[in-house]
Amino acid sequence: MSAKPRSRSARGSQWDAFVFLEVFDNEGGIQTYNQNLLTAYACVAEPNRRGRAWILRDRPMAKPPIGEGRLEFNCFGGAKSRAIGRLQMLASLAWNLWIAPPRQVFCGHINLVQAIAWICQIRRIPYTVLTHGKEVWDPLSPPARRALQRADALWIVSRYSRDRASQANQLNPDRVDLMPCPVDGTVFRPGPKPPELLTQYGLADCKVLMTVARLWPGDRYKGVDVTIRALPLIARAVPNVKYLVIGRGEDRPRLEALACEMGVGDRVVFAGFVPTEALPDFYRAADLYVMPSQEGFGIAYLEAMATGVPVISGDDDGSADPLQDGRLGWRVPHRDSEAVARAAIAALTTRGDRRCDGAWLRQEALGLFGVDAFRDRLHQLLNRSPQRGPRKP
Repeated sequence: MSAKPRSRSARGSQWDAFVFLEVFDNEGGIQTYNQNLLTAYACVAEPNRRGRAWILRDRPMAKPPIGEGRLEFNCFGGAKSRAIGRLQMLASLAWNLWIAPPRQVFCGHINLVQAIAWICQIRRIPYTVLTHGKEVWDPLSPPARRALQRADALWIVSRYSRDRASQANQLNPDRVDLMPCPVDGTVFRPGPKPPELLTQYGLADCKVLMTVARLWPGDRYKGVDVTIRALPLIARAVPNVKYLVIGRGEDRPRLEALACEMGVGDRVVFAGFVPTEALPDFYRAADLYVMPSQEGFGIAYLEAMATGVPVISGDDDGSADPLQDGRLGWRVPHRDSEAVARAAIAALTTRGDRRCDGAWLRQEALGLFGVDAFRDRLHQLLNRSPQRGPRKP
């Protein structure tokens, strides 16, 4: 199904609307992506163009943390309930779009797309849907699928997610734009292993594997349990290996029990939650980043490579993009602990493999996915998306 082309009459309105579930109040890959997108927008949008963001779950802010003078934030996380907050946000958005239509609306999550599509179609405003991975891998409800098909632009983070979403929801993959995650090379950069971290976590004189992941039962696809099962095999070849797990969640007791069951309880270190600003030091403490997962993209791989750390990913997901189909790292079947062990042993013991050259990894990662590349891509899409017309399934 397709919609009639939207009118782009001269409104004289030089602003864009952004609508998100979350941006600042919780950690996660989607939240980080949203922050990067808004920061880049404030840098590359024309001087007379402003952004206004509606955020469902963030609490009101006294001062915008990014984009001062270029971005305005309307947050609804302080409502009595999430349902009330959603109604308040949509009412505010609809009113503002009605009285002064923007150039376009950016819908930051598939869970918002039906409401955004309805509002925009009434006022004939172009809308772009930002998608990240798993949320569009499977068939959506008919109303959500139609809203996605009718969008004027679809941005997605990886080829894998584009292809899987297109197949599941009858989208034309040629009409989907890739907008991959960026990494900030001024934040994630190589350096010596921090002595205080090595001492605190008992990692001195160790070969350190690392994973950053939320330890929630719903996030078992991250593969922390698979890496724990691989540790006995890795330890035979690398006796001083330890595994540093960063993240919090209700699945931690199960993982701790698994480590003891596998006889590697003394080799697995659960660091718990680590603030974003402290993550670079933890990457510097690592010798290998391991996440045999199923990711929509996998920003953590870029963070590791920008820090000069080799990486292992799954082989059937969006990590094909940051790892460049295996050119920049090892890709293994995501539930195969023996394959993880073989790749880890190779990464830790093989000499001359360019995938272990930290300086080269950093150069490649930043060249393809650095902040400058992200901003350039955003600038291109900002200037093109509104003119492209509605999608057809």
